[in-house]
Amino acid sequence: MASVAHFRTVVLDCPDPHALAAFYAALGGGTPVTESDTWVVLQVPGGPRLAFQRAEGHTPPEWPHADHNGQQFHLDFDAGSTWAEMDTAHERVLALGARPLDLEDREKKDFVVYADPAGHPFCLCRIEQR
Repeated sequence: MASVAHFRTVVLDCPDPHALAAFYAALGGGTPVTESDTWVVLQVPGGPRLAFQRAEGHTPPEWPHADHNGQQFHLDFDAGSTWAEMDTAHERVLALGARPLDLEDREKKDFVVYADPAGHPFCLCRIEQR
């Protein structure tokens, strides 16, 4: 069966689309393209298209509590195959303005949960070596 439509973009509501696009460009690569004061698209060659839309009164999700907007969604990023690479990635995302949400038992889970500067959850994931 043919699809009805083709995936185009993941759009994140936020208070400052320019700042959040810059955060994700520093985190995952790509070039922010300003389309208006309220809309910025992150072009990632060979990757997903992310857009950032100004939302007045944006209330970030609370992770992991489903009683306050829930998680809504999250993004996963491969950060390396060793814990040393994960530690380096951890320091870099903190410097970019992320804050950790769950640092417990990371060796058991192979990922760490953070919030971006607008409060959206994302994970740095350890790539399994096979």
